[in-house]
Amino acid sequence: MAKDLYHEQVKRALEKDGWQITHDPYELRIGGVEMYINIGAEQIIGAEKENDKIAVEVKSFISPSRISDFHLAHGQFLDYRYALEDEDPERILYLAVPRFVYQTFFNLAFINRVVQRSQIKLLVYDIEKETIEQWIK
Repeated sequence: MAKDLYHEQVKRALEKDGWQITHDPYELRIGGVEMYINIGAEQIIGAEKENDKIAVEVKSFISPSRISDFHLAHGQFLDYRYALEDEDPERILYLAVPRFVYQTFFNLAFINRVVQRSQIKLLVYDIEKETIEQWIK
């Protein structure tokens, strides 16, 4: 499994945000199919609350066609979410996208509607600072 170009930056950003990386990659086996989500992480919210668990699919959107990158990311996200619903239902899936891609591409009306209709949760990250800029549910 090849890691995305910004995999390590997102991983460090998650760690800076208090997440413990538990899987790199997060492997799922369901119905004879193997899938690899880039990162699995957990964060303790408070002494009286359960652990939050997430899985993060990292995408860079650096090919000449952002819509092709989006088609791939959208399809992977849906497949991974369905698999997680069966195998690890308490883990929430996020699609990690660079801030500059979120600002220029994900704010387009059509892309925004697809994200909303498909209920894609986004993690917007800053490549240089290696920080999480936004969690969009």
